[in-house]
Amino acid sequence: MTDPAASKASPSRPARVGESGLPIKPVYGPDDLAGWTPASRLGEPGSYPYTRGVYPTMYTGRPWTMRQYAGFGTAAESNRRYHQLIEAGTAGLSVAFDLPTQMGYDSDAPIAHGEVGKVGVAIDSIEDMRLLFDGIPLDQVSTSMTINAPAAVLLLLYQLVGEEHGVDPGRLSGTIQNDVLKEYIARGTYIYPPKASLRLVSDIFAYCQAELARFNTISISGYHMAEAGATPAQEIAFTLADGIEYVQAAIDAGLDVDEFAPRLSFFFVARTTLLEEVAKFRAARRIWAQVMRDRFGARNPKSQMLRFHTQTAGVQLTAQQPEVNLVRVAVQGLAAVLGGTQSLHTNAYDEAIALPSEKAARLALRTQQVLAYETDVTATVDPFAGSYAVEAMTDEVEQAARSLMETVEDLGGAVAAIEKGYQKAEIEQAAYQITRDIDGGERVVVGVNKFVVPDDERYEPLRVDPAIEEGQRDRLAALRANRDAAEVQARLAELRSAAEGPDNVLYPMKRALAARATVGEVCDALREVWGVYTPADAI
Repeated sequence: MTDPAASKASPSRPARVGESGLPIKPVYGPDDLAGWTPASRLGEPGSYPYTRGVYPTMYTGRPWTMRQYAGFGTAAESNRRYHQLIEAGTAGLSVAFDLPTQMGYDSDAPIAHGEVGKVGVAIDSIEDMRLLFDGIPLDQVSTSMTINAPAAVLLLLYQLVGEEHGVDPGRLSGTIQNDVLKEYIARGTYIYPPKASLRLVSDIFAYCQAELARFNTISISGYHMAEAGATPAQEIAFTLADGIEYVQAAIDAGLDVDEFAPRLSFFFVARTTLLEEVAKFRAARRIWAQVMRDRFGARNPKSQMLRFHTQTAGVQLTAQQPEVNLVRVAVQGLAAVLGGTQSLHTNAYDEAIALPSEKAARLALRTQQVLAYETDVTATVDPFAGSYAVEAMTDEVEQAARSLMETVEDLGGAVAAIEKGYQKAEIEQAAYQITRDIDGGERVVVGVNKFVVPDDERYEPLRVDPAIEEGQRDRLAALRANRDAAEVQARLAELRSAAEGPDNVLYPMKRALAARATVGEVCDALREVWGVYTPADAI
């Protein structure tokens, strides 16, 4: 008897096209894996090429780190939210900084007006960092900081506060994003030119190797490229190409690959297209393992492992019918887990409207807890292994990503391609196509272009008090009035001197911050020596 479902899914029907532009067949079978050898393509979980995951037991031993991204307004307000998240069961904190902090400006800088505390917490000095982590056991929590151009500054402030808490620096754990190359491609919060930025990244690698052995020195990010419109294949291709550039810069600076590579980590998005996302994560692990082993000669297995954090897709959240975002986030979180993520942030359903409310942030965490404790996806490692569809899609995404990476190499590497505008142009073209598909109805967005309801619901978003900016200005004025100004200037002079030569800038930077130099003053000292980056298309 013929199965009616099989008839409907006949191979003669037109294939649906996935996010990367690759066709998705109605039916997959053994022929789709012709020439496919499981031993070389898969391996065992926890072994090269890590297609099935970087650890042998994955979540069967313990679940991924449940990390919630938070930060808004003042350090004191953000500190209260962190305590709430810890009480709700989160195992890791993830700090969102406001735009002035991300750009290396103090809250009283003219350019910061109107942006203080808006998209994250305002951190101007060690005093703000003390408030941010007041009462937080820094030897027990892992802290991720979404900061790039001023990453070294915020990392050192965190270390100084940890030392004040009596925590040995070697016991501090977490991640700094520290991925400035993607800022030139997709996000824009860069400060210094690429060459100087890569020097700073290498200095951070060396400093953490000596001083902060448990800290992940970089989170090479495809998330922001995806938010800007990159396809899954573009996301991993351009991210891994950036990773190659960082590794080469560190090696050129005299570092041994097996000394710093185990502390590299990555950051990807999880979209609602679950199967393609799972394939993307598996393909990324396989590519990176081969690059590290064969191109850079890494012999430590930890150097070959692509460990990554995932955030659900903020760009796919909608302001229309925001409760539907709860479903989207659950599907996206499941894709990340089935893809083998090491840590996960699930977005709050109201983030398309404003900063997350306390209730929405708690529900986002509960989504992860349901996945971890109420489903059976943690009972076995890589449950999609051997799936005709997922294995074929993994191969196809891998091939598409490798083709893009070869183009980047042909252009001279990630930095040279950035300067030519290649990655940015490719992502913008993909974003344009997405917009056309949504506007034309070919891509369904529930509540936006299909299944629309009248806009008769009212939602009261969380708002940031504009008085926060005035308060930060007052705090800065008091700081500058009560510190040793001569010592601050002497320490900043030491930092400028190190930036002019070959010395690691993090050591004088730490002394300047301990003397209560501000984030803006430290970044200005480096601006004086290294200058600022102006993209070619802005000239």
